Amino acid sequence: MQQDLGFAHFLGHADGLGQFLLVVLAAMSVATWYLIVGKSVAQWRMRRRARDFLARFWNAADMTEVAAHIREQGVGDPFSHLTHHGLRAAEQYRNRSSQRLVEAGSADEFLTRALRRAMEQDTARLEYGHTVLASVASSAPFVGLFGTVWGIYHALLNIGMSGQSSLDQVAGPVGEALIMTALGLAVAIPAVLAYNAFTRANRLLLAELDGFAHDLFAFMSTGIRAEGQGPGTLPHVLARAA
Repeated sequence: MQQDLGFAHFLGHADGLGQFLLVVLAAMSVATWYLIVGKSVAQWRMRRRARDFLARFWNAADMTEVAAHIREQGVGDPFSHLTHHGLRAAEQYRNRSSQRLVEAGSADEFLTRALRRAMEQDTARLEYGHTVLASVASSAPFVGLFGTVWGIYHALLNIGMSGQSSLDQVAGPVGEALIMTALGLAVAIPAVLAYNAFTRANRLLLAELDGFAHDLFAFMSTGIRAEGQGPGTLPHVLARAA
């Protein structure tokens, strides 16, 4: 009599461990696609806001106009976030009491620390979820393989107990157990591709952000012409912008 084999049959005859592994793979898949969709939408919005802010920044007459734009639109991308920290550093340096360790150093050193902290925060924010994607990509195939080995073991055990060892009796249950390996690969492949894509996108964005940080530091440390002011030092030029 021909056996009715397939995924439904496999689910119906899976034991507790097999069902637990299926739940683990399903949870991994849900987490992966949640991060893929969520981070893709977030990165699209962030890049659109960054493009708008950079266009406004480079076309601004002075840092006062940039500061007003940030107060009006808020911080929605790494570039405006970096500029916001630079402007706050200027204000804090002007109002410093020189009695706290965080206020030690020259204006350039104070600004450098502020920009570095901002970039570290942006890096941590951009790398959100990467650990989950990397873990799923590396572990899902082994979870599926473990389920396959466990399924083959039980299939062969049941065949041995039934006393029927013909090829059709062996091939069906063993092939059915290989479903777990296929599920493991189906979960891991999107995670690998997403991890590589997000890592590359973040690397390019951080390289661009690093270049912008150098430009911003040069503008704020050497002084640029602001409305009604001449070139000067960091506290003087940004007295109105901060």
